[in-house]
Amino acid sequence: MARRSYSLLQAPDYVRHSESEDDEESAASVSSENDSITTNDEDYHPVPDSSSSASENDTKTAVEVERLMEETVGEAADAGAPGAEWMSRSGNIEWFPTAEETMRYNPVPTGITPGPTLYAVTRISTLRSAFDLFVTEEIIQLLCTYTNLHGRRKCENWRDVDDVEMRAYIGTLILAGVYRSRHEASRGLWADKTGRAIFRATMPHYRYAQISANIRFDDKLTRPGRFRNDKLAAFRDLWEKWVARLPLLFNPGVDVCVDEQLVGFKGRCGFRQYMPKKPAKYGIKIWVTCDVATSYAWKMEIYTGKSGSSREVNQGMRVVLQLTEGLKGHTVTCDNFFTSFSLAEELLRRKVALVGTIRGNKPELPPHLVQLRQRKILSSVFAFTKTAMTVSYMPKRGKNVLLLSTKHREPAVSDVEKKKPAAILDYNKCKGGVDNLDKVVGTYSCRRKTARWPLALFYNLLDVSAYNAFVLWKAVNPEWESAKPHKRRVFLEELVQTALTTGESPSAHTEGFTAYLGKSLLISQ
Repeated sequence: MARRSYSLLQAPDYVRHSESEDDEESAASVSSENDSITTNDEDYHPVPDSSSSASENDTKTAVEVERLMEETVGEAADAGAPGAEWMSRSGNIEWFPTAEETMRYNPVPTGITPGPTLYAVTRISTLRSAFDLFVTEEIIQLLCTYTNLHGRRKCENWRDVDDVEMRAYIGTLILAGVYRSRHEASRGLWADKTGRAIFRATMPHYRYAQISANIRFDDKLTRPGRFRNDKLAAFRDLWEKWVARLPLLFNPGVDVCVDEQLVGFKGRCGFRQYMPKKPAKYGIKIWVTCDVATSYAWKMEIYTGKSGSSREVNQGMRVVLQLTEGLKGHTVTCDNFFTSFSLAEELLRRKVALVGTIRGNKPELPPHLVQLRQRKILSSVFAFTKTAMTVSYMPKRGKNVLLLSTKHREPAVSDVEKKKPAAILDYNKCKGGVDNLDKVVGTYSCRRKTARWPLALFYNLLDVSAYNAFVLWKAVNPEWESAKPHKRRVFLEELVQTALTTGESPSAHTEGFTAYLGKSLLISQ
């Protein structure tokens, strides 16, 4: 006989109806026995005592209801329908244990060719020209204007800095980074016996120190009015001019990564952050969108802390949407600080896919994914909507890795030893774009010890500019120095030489380096 299934609402009524039928049958049996008593033991049915019937009926009711509820939920799960454990904890997202209702992901064409833009390609002829696309003549003039303005106010014997000398000053900073002398006192770099002749040939140490002490990026006298509405007022003008150049010169590939960069700084700053997992731990946080293939910094935004007394709601979503604006047909990879179901939906509307780890306390997740009891190590549990997939991977006992993807729509798992889902493998390949940028700029960083946060940001600006210029130069000239292992070091050395020796009207301070360079070339020949 086929067993009938009841819903959760029908189960209690069924049990009560069964009890009433049992009571009627018992009463009928008692009345028939009173009318005609028989001695046949087979027809005798004992009647339960009235004092215990109520408690037994209650126990029976509870057991029957629980049994029917378990059977109903189990049969619903077997049929592929989402039960309570597959509904999101917020109650507004319906997940499914299979991908039968999930639509296939068809990425739209990006419409652009990855690599340097046509604007950049037509303007790159030398290493210097690649760097000048980022640190433009407009930026150099801004540096000279505000540095001279501050120098005249503070120094009695101040001599104005021109664009050639400013480029020479930037060249000495980059060259100190090439020599990995960021922690070495600048006076030691200029020392007669233990220093390097190239620094002495470029400019005297007192001039280098004078420019370092007076370099500014805005007018200090007008800063208080701007600072009331902008914590970045001391650096805003230069930053906006520079950051607008980044997407103008390069088209990212299909995969991009959004993450944070920490510029190390321990001085006084109203928006200094503490990030214990970063090497510097204390510093200024910058949101970055990087091309995964090259780690080119495509868009950047400085985090200046919360405005007012209230925290920003959905900050991660706002950052990703802002730093990926203009992309179409790409896949964004980010960590659990940014990832949410609402972000995934909004990116899909923009024709952009999302792959990112997600926190287990998110209300959009179904309870079944965060439960680890009776789970096997290296097991994976999938949940699907029509346009997204979430996977729970258990690499070891007690650890749950949760990932949300709108790119992956099938429960694919690797057949290698750790049996990782395909979505997690793709995430691992693309998650390190910004971390790799931090690594490469830190190798030959021009950062110097300073108590001024705008100067710390300026050093990072030069580091990122030099690396981005290297990416452009290698894309335009793929055969350049192909046999040398340390191409970026060679690039920086040659860039410094052009920065210190070229110009329409070289200043007296660069003539010494020209003579030094000529002597070194004769010796090498």
